Amino acid sequence: MRRRLRAGAALAAVLVLSLTAPPVVAQSRQATEQVVPGLRQPVELVVDEWGVPHIYAQNTDDLFLAQGFNAARDRLFQIDLWRRRGLGELSSVFGSAYLEQDKATRMFLYRGDMGREWASYGPGAKQAATRFTEGVNAYVRWLERNPDRMPPEFRQLGYTPALWRPEDVVRIRSHGISKNVFSEVLRSLIACAGGAGGIEATAALWQLEPEHTTTLPKGLDPCSVPVDVLRTYDLATRGVVFQNGALRLAPADPAASEGSNSWAVSPGRSATGRPILASDPHRSLTAPSLRYLAHLSAPGIDVIGAGEPALPGISIGHNGTVAFGLTIFGTDQEDLYVYQLDPADPGRYRYGDGWERFTTITEKVPVAGGSPVEVELPFTRHGPVLKIDKQRNLAYALRTTWLEPGTSPYFGSLTYMGARDFKQFAAAMSTWGGPPENQVYADTSGNIGWVPGGLTPRRTGYDGLLPVPGDGRYEWKGFYDGARLPRSYNPPRGLISSANEFDLPANHPVQVGFEWDPPYRKQRIDEVLAASPRSSVDDSIRLQADKVSKPAQRIVRVLAGLTSADPDAQRALALLQPWGGATDADSPEAALFEPWFSRHLVPAFRRAVLPPAVADAIPVLDVRVLIDALENPERWFGTGGKAVRDDLLATTLAAAYREVAGRLGADPRLWKWGALQYTDFTSPVGANVGPFPRGGSAYTVDASSYNAATYQQSSGASFKMVLDVGKWDDSRAVNAPGQSGDPRSPHYRDLAERWRTSNYFPLLYSRAQVERHAESTIKLLPQR
Repeated sequence: MRRRLRAGAALAAVLVLSLTAPPVVAQSRQATEQVVPGLRQPVELVVDEWGVPHIYAQNTDDLFLAQGFNAARDRLFQIDLWRRRGLGELSSVFGSAYLEQDKATRMFLYRGDMGREWASYGPGAKQAATRFTEGVNAYVRWLERNPDRMPPEFRQLGYTPALWRPEDVVRIRSHGISKNVFSEVLRSLIACAGGAGGIEATAALWQLEPEHTTTLPKGLDPCSVPVDVLRTYDLATRGVVFQNGALRLAPADPAASEGSNSWAVSPGRSATGRPILASDPHRSLTAPSLRYLAHLSAPGIDVIGAGEPALPGISIGHNGTVAFGLTIFGTDQEDLYVYQLDPADPGRYRYGDGWERFTTITEKVPVAGGSPVEVELPFTRHGPVLKIDKQRNLAYALRTTWLEPGTSPYFGSLTYMGARDFKQFAAAMSTWGGPPENQVYADTSGNIGWVPGGLTPRRTGYDGLLPVPGDGRYEWKGFYDGARLPRSYNPPRGLISSANEFDLPANHPVQVGFEWDPPYRKQRIDEVLAASPRSSVDDSIRLQADKVSKPAQRIVRVLAGLTSADPDAQRALALLQPWGGATDADSPEAALFEPWFSRHLVPAFRRAVLPPAVADAIPVLDVRVLIDALENPERWFGTGGKAVRDDLLATTLAAAYREVAGRLGADPRLWKWGALQYTDFTSPVGANVGPFPRGGSAYTVDASSYNAATYQQSSGASFKMVLDVGKWDDSRAVNAPGQSGDPRSPHYRDLAERWRTSNYFPLLYSRAQVERHAESTIKLLPQR
């Protein structure tokens, strides 16, 4: 803990200079005044023509209060629903149908010591959250007096927004990105279905990095893990949508992935002579966006960029000296434990040589239209109980770093957003809890860098890839010191890139995990950047829109020389064999390749190399495994493997060709991938923005994971940013479908077309440019 406090104090000490510029005479624009209780001094809120709020305060307390007030002004329904879902309070407004989800969500709230929690983020964190929530509450109370301004969703659903407490901001953990309990369960199901060779069959699930062969933990029967063991976990982490007059759980998509790209170009490789930093986090595509752009300026701080709308601070952006962009780092922060129950007393579980009793917390859940319902929340020493199986006499619980102090997702950005150099930035990242991140760095002195962070469990004697007995043999031995994670500073090649790939140096002493995204986006980024001796901001914008698929290129190379007697296979080969792998929306080749790959080739490959029960247990497949099998058929298909592979390719190609022809017509020259794949920014209440024709795939820089059944894009980069480091007004960004969460606002959907066409807007920083492009000004005044 002392280490965390020292890092926070060092960063607090650098916030001593006022970075705000003197005001400039504004052009004619809409100007209003609003009294905000709790403010100490006036605050000016300038909204530019793209909907970005620039908040100018005279002290940081007022700055964070104004940030909360503005977040509620623009995104109240979104953040209110986020809070209710995260705290387990949906039943209080939507009725008893949500009791099960509320109970599940409450299992994953932070329930530790709040003093340790606040201290984990360094000085000022509690005050920032306190003032932020005071700002949210000030707007909620203003709406009580001005009900005509209430966002329409509340009237539609028949309830009113709630007031916030500071601890609400950090106790909610279930919206973060974490690994790897789902793959642990899948491995156990595969190992069970595969019988004696089941543990070997798990190699088809994921290519482990560094190279590793998992073994069955002693004491674990893989068949003891039921298929529904993660129902509580799933309920706790799923969103909600509005359908047929009531809220429902958001649909799950096993193919959905949430990653990111980020890179930095040094001055020596930049057309500007300054660093360029790009970042585009990949998340679910929603209306409004999961990110929100804002500019926070007060004496000691002047930071702009994107953050979580329900949190104070900025997590992706710059502070006038240091720029930062993130991707997810592959730390394994979860373990599923399996417990033997005491036959004589099922309220106890085996631990060591004895029995321990479940800890049970009893809470009353408010229910709309009825009396509060009392629920019991059981926990083991490791964490929340996900399931009790009385027939097997077993229980299952999850240990996750979510429930440790300092792991509230993205809240720790309050610490690093004030860094003035790489040393301070790396110190802040050494205390970062979650989600695990790569941070790409650049500064106005011309430096670039990379530093990962994330609370990393110490495991000894097991690898974390399968569930383990909860009897004490498989315990975390504390956590690694975050300062031991690797980092890079001004590498000789003048480029840094990150795309969720395995990025640890060989034989690095900290084993953070074995499951990483395939390297294809990273390879394409490096390929494009390395080919340009002088890269520009526009080049990075084009690269963020790049739709060349490296897996497609490799798979198409396997088709070279392939022949078939089937006329449809011949037509498919004629279309694909000359193709370069660009999956643009108007590409006929991509319109065939992607359905072939996701709906035909992958399922057929699973059935070809795995026992049927195992093949059916894998909802997704690591593309690296498939490519390795296609390029090395004898290793995977046995003797005569090339012929087996070729028959698999020809058969699935013919089937895919017939399917696409049935959807898009007989003439392949008229096919377009965007006629199948589409983007729809989905709103919980149906105020969707879209649909739009969509190119790309899960493996392109412009990432587009899609549902193979519907071709709807499930995740991608709705927020994108390219920073001209040091000449900040030349930076560019987009946040689709728009900045506002109010469907009545022109800024609800005005950025969707800019996003679709990669026509970013200027991310203005200087006061002069902000004033020149101001659309409206709200003067927030203290109550007298």
